[in-house]
Amino acid sequence: VKVLTDLLEEIKTIRDAGTKIGIVVGGGNVVRGKSFEKLGFERTQADKMGMLGTVINALALETQFNQNGLKAKAYAAFAIPGVIDIYDHQKAIKEYEEGTVLIFAAGVGQPYFSTDTACAFRASQINAEVVLIAKNGVDGVYSADPDEDPNAVKFDEISYAEIVDKRLGVIDLTASCLLMERKIESYIFNMNQKGDILKAVNGEKIGTRVTY
Repeated sequence: VKVLTDLLEEIKTIRDAGTKIGIVVGGGNVVRGKSFEKLGFERTQADKMGMLGTVINALALETQFNQNGLKAKAYAAFAIPGVIDIYDHQKAIKEYEEGTVLIFAAGVGQPYFSTDTACAFRASQINAEVVLIAKNGVDGVYSADPDEDPNAVKFDEISYAEIVDKRLGVIDLTASCLLMERKIESYIFNMNQKGDILKAVNGEKIGTRVTY
């Protein structure tokens, strides 16, 4: 609940300043498809479970936001009648332009595609100007995995092309290529660092800036 409360405070401040917001939620705290695949689950089924995990999180965000005076609407990449609506582009764009916070669940609705790709996909659909990619325990882009390489160097700024060429892996290749093609900059930072979302929107230096 504290995570939801902290996120609500930041998002509400940003929204009250006039910024339009769309949020793509992951589901790693509920079910992570890749982890279940390692346990022996068939990948397609594991990813379906992961997508349902994101629906749980999306509904939690939608409820928390609306109950606290921040108008929000959750959509999924596929319909679950009586639970969550399938993404409707025209309706979503209208709500987005009116200031409703859009919450996107279930990734792109297909296995093998990560939340990173869903983020790039939805950002393209709503014509987002910038994407904030909040990672769990990762505070930016490094030259190597800092947990494995003590000499890993953090980048303050890097291009999508460099991420792809160097196979840095902080975001997947599909997401990198789509954001580069759509000319959408992004910031990669630690989601556990309270206040970083607001800092990014205000143009303050956080994490790693990724350019096209």
